[in-house]
Amino acid sequence: MTTELVVSTILISLALVFYSIGVWSERVAGRLKGWHLLFFWGGLVFDTTGTGMMFEMAGSIGSDIHSVTGILAIVLMLVHAAWASAVLVHRNEKAITRFHHFSVVVWAIWLVPYLTGFFASMR
Repeated sequence: MTTELVVSTILISLALVFYSIGVWSERVAGRLKGWHLLFFWGGLVFDTTGTGMMFEMAGSIGSDIHSVTGILAIVLMLVHAAWASAVLVHRNEKAITRFHHFSVVVWAIWLVPYLTGFFASMR
């Protein structure tokens, strides 16, 4: 296992930890809070960095389910974090208390490339 592969795997696993803490703590609290944003943005940074390293090692973006859902997940994570930021800036109480519905959906979609990458690495 190369150093780049180890580092990228650690970064993507940190993304799972950060994103899961942000999403599920928001879900349990029943309202979006400022500190959740730190975990959303942190998860995005870790995932994007780790994924970028993996793409660099692979030489290109593939057309397989892992690659396609991976790009989709990063785009959704970016939209999710930006929207959460906007919701808190505008102090929309209805959106603050319902935002977790969107968060859980994005998190579930994000799990697809994480798990396909995990199981592919077991081969």
